[in-house]
Amino acid sequence: MKFAITGLNHKTAPVEVRERAAVSDAALPDRLRALRAIPGVHEGLILSTCNRVEMALALEDSRDPSDITPCLFGIDFGIDGHRDLHSHLYTHQGSDAVRHLFRVASSLDSLVVGEPQILGQLKDAYSRAKELHALGPFLDPILTRAFSVAKRVRSETDIGESAVSVSYAAVELAREIFGDLKGKKVLLLGAGKMSALTAKHLRRSGTAEIYVANRSPGRAFELANEFGGKVLDWGTLANSLPAMDIVIASTGATHYVVTEALMRQVIHARRQLPMFLIDIAVPRNIEPTVNRIDNVFLYDIDDLQQVVDRNLVARQSAAQDAQRIVEEEVAKLDLRLKSRSAAPWIVSLQAQLEEYRAFEVERQRAKFGALTAQQEEALEAVTRGLVNKIAHGAIAQLRRSAAAEDDAAIEQIKRIFKLGGTP
Repeated sequence: MKFAITGLNHKTAPVEVRERAAVSDAALPDRLRALRAIPGVHEGLILSTCNRVEMALALEDSRDPSDITPCLFGIDFGIDGHRDLHSHLYTHQGSDAVRHLFRVASSLDSLVVGEPQILGQLKDAYSRAKELHALGPFLDPILTRAFSVAKRVRSETDIGESAVSVSYAAVELAREIFGDLKGKKVLLLGAGKMSALTAKHLRRSGTAEIYVANRSPGRAFELANEFGGKVLDWGTLANSLPAMDIVIASTGATHYVVTEALMRQVIHARRQLPMFLIDIAVPRNIEPTVNRIDNVFLYDIDDLQQVVDRNLVARQSAAQDAQRIVEEEVAKLDLRLKSRSAAPWIVSLQAQLEEYRAFEVERQRAKFGALTAQQEEALEAVTRGLVNKIAHGAIAQLRRSAAAEDDAAIEQIKRIFKLGGTP
C-alpha cells in the first residue's frame, strides 16, 4: 500500500481550468464512489476549493496515481480537454505526498501563505470522506497527523499573525487605535467590493453596528442586508458622521467626499473622541489634510499596502520556520509508515507462536490430567510470558528493518520463524 496525491492548484492551472475541475458538494458522493471502484484504489479523499482540486489516495504499490485522474476530471473535460488537462496536473507519492499534504494543511501551499481557511476546508473534506466510508486505517492517521502538524505550525510560528490583505490590514490598524472593536460603529461610504470585504473583517472582530451611505440607494440596501446593517441617507452625511467610530470610503466620486473642514466640525461634535478613516478609493474620497486634526486617523490604500508588504515579508520568515516543522514531521511519519509495513509479519509471527504455545499446553494437560483453576491460570501466564519474550526481539527487529527498508533482514526473520507466503 502507498500514499499518493494528484491534482491541480493555483500554481499549475488558471482559474478557468480550476472552475471546470471543481467538484461540488452534490457531486462529491458519486465521485468518491467512482474513485473507490477503480481497481487498486483502497481509500480516497477529494479536496475541492477555489484554488485547488486534489485527491489523496491509498493505492496498491503497483498502481500509478496519474492513471486515476480521469475519474475525477474526465467527466467535466471530455477526451480532448482531458489531454490538455494533464499539463496542469501534479502527482506526489510516498514522502513527497506527505510533505505536500502537510504544507497544504499548514497553509504553506496557499495563494496567501498563512491563511486559515484551507485547514477548515481540509477538515470538511476529511469529514465527508469518512461519512461516505471512503477513508480507512491507512489514510485516516495520515490526515489526522496533518491536522496536528497545522496546529503545531500555528502555535509555534507567527505565520497567521500578520495581515496580508488590504481589507484585513485596515482591521488590524483599527484594533491598534481602538484596542477592542466591540461596540464600535462603522460607516461604509460607497458600496464597493473592498468596503464589503473590510466590513466583513470588522464584523468578525465584534463591530456592533454597520451603516451604509451610497448615492445609489439600491446597492446600499443590498450591502446593508448582507451585514445586518442600516442605510443612511447620503444627503444627511454631515449629521451622521459624528456618531461613527470608523469610516470606510470607497465611492466613485472624483472629488473629496469628506473634507478637512467637515471633519473639524465632526470631531468637535464627538468631543474629541478618536475616529478612524480608511480611504480605499482611487481617486481618494477623503482630503489628506484630515490627518492634521487631533484624534482623527486617516489611512489611504497606499498606507494599507505598505502594511501588507511588511507583513508579507514577516510571513515569509515565519514560513521558513513552518517548513522546518513540516520536514521534521514528514520524517517522523515516514519512519512510522515504513515500520507499519512490518505489521502483517508481526501478526503472522504472533499467530505462529500462539499456535505452538496452545499445542504444547494441550499436550501437557493430557499428561497431568485435570488442573485446578489456579493451576490453569498459572500455566497460561507462564507460557504466554515465554512466548512474549521470544517474540519481543524478533518484533523489534522487524520494525527496525522495515523502517530501514532492509528486506534481507526481514526475509531472514521470516525463514527463522517459518513465516512463508503473504500474511
